[in-house]
Amino acid sequence: MSNTKWGTIEATAILMWEAAPSRARRIARTGDTIVGTVRPGNGSYAYIGRDGYTASTGFAVLRPKQAIFTDVVYVAATAADNITRLANLADGHGGAYPAVNPDVVAATSFPVVPDDLLAAFSTLASPLRAKVEQAKIEIRTLAETRDYLLPRLMSGAVRVAPKVEAG
Repeated sequence: MSNTKWGTIEATAILMWEAAPSRARRIARTGDTIVGTVRPGNGSYAYIGRDGYTASTGFAVLRPKQAIFTDVVYVAATAADNITRLANLADGHGGAYPAVNPDVVAATSFPVVPDDLLAAFSTLASPLRAKVEQAKIEIRTLAETRDYLLPRLMSGAVRVAPKVEAG
């Protein structure tokens, strides 16, 4: 959960199913929203932009019943006032960390709106979310490239030719 903050999954680990911790056995799908249930005020939430993730039991996994609900579920579940509400509902008396039950996260409410308004919101929000997800992929690729090249540049194993200005 420490690697998921304020809408971004900052790091992942690739594990064989047998080696994965017992708390990481739920498959998350593209379009799901995950919200941390332990210390929910810490902002451990993200949109799942691709298949292949497993979610810890420390997350509530919100899966829209229809694709048209994907963006509104994400916006409602991760809105600042909802994260504050979850943080205020977290109970630390029964365990070491304040937490909410995943059912409390799933019970996040939002106004019932006409289908045409929901469709219009989805039409506007979906391409923006897709751009955000694409940017996340590009950021990861650039970071991996940097992490690969920087040690080689610093050690002199790779050299960059100076730019020659045309005269």
